[in-house]
Amino acid sequence: MSKQSVTVGLSTYEKIKHDIIFGILEPGAKLKLEHLKARYKASVSTLRETLNRLASEGFVSAEEQRGFFVPPVSPEDLTEIAKLRVLLECHALKESIANGDTDWEANLVAAHHKLHVMEKQMLAGDLSGKETWKRFDWEFHLALIQACNSRNLLSLHSTLYDKYLRYQMLVLTYRGDEAVQEHKDMFEAALARDGDLAAEVLERHILRGLEHTLQAM
Repeated sequence: MSKQSVTVGLSTYEKIKHDIIFGILEPGAKLKLEHLKARYKASVSTLRETLNRLASEGFVSAEEQRGFFVPPVSPEDLTEIAKLRVLLECHALKESIANGDTDWEANLVAAHHKLHVMEKQMLAGDLSGKETWKRFDWEFHLALIQACNSRNLLSLHSTLYDKYLRYQMLVLTYRGDEAVQEHKDMFEAALARDGDLAAEVLERHILRGLEHTLQAM
């Protein structure tokens, strides 16, 4: 496979996954290859490969004889995703705090600063940068667990986070000061190398976010 083909395939994968996560491709929608070909400027073979990859990750449903669909959403699915995220992310956070060096600390400080600046913008009522806000939120949560020393754990967490994010984007509401304080408390506990406290705040943060999203569905 040529380098150009790999690049096109990766770009197509990222675009379709983005559009599923951010609700541009709506839950339950059929992913017709001809429509996707025109929309994403990709060949049918590239699209099939991309959709099969997304199906293996749970972002696309592949139904025999019927084709590809955007997965439906449900309170039960979201609850399962959130509980799995608690299990993985809290474990990764404790490991990361135990292993993190000064470079990890510096990256965490920078990630929290970027997120906090965006949160202040959100608190002021400006919701125009929701994708930037969620990107900074992801970067902060990743920075917290980056030093867990497990590629498999980081990969699984990334997939779960994106599935959780899809629900948040479908019913976008902002928890405001409560979420800001939870991020601050996690940040300070991590820098103080208090893994138990950081994990406790993280679990509360995820479960409160779950409750908030369920109420908005």
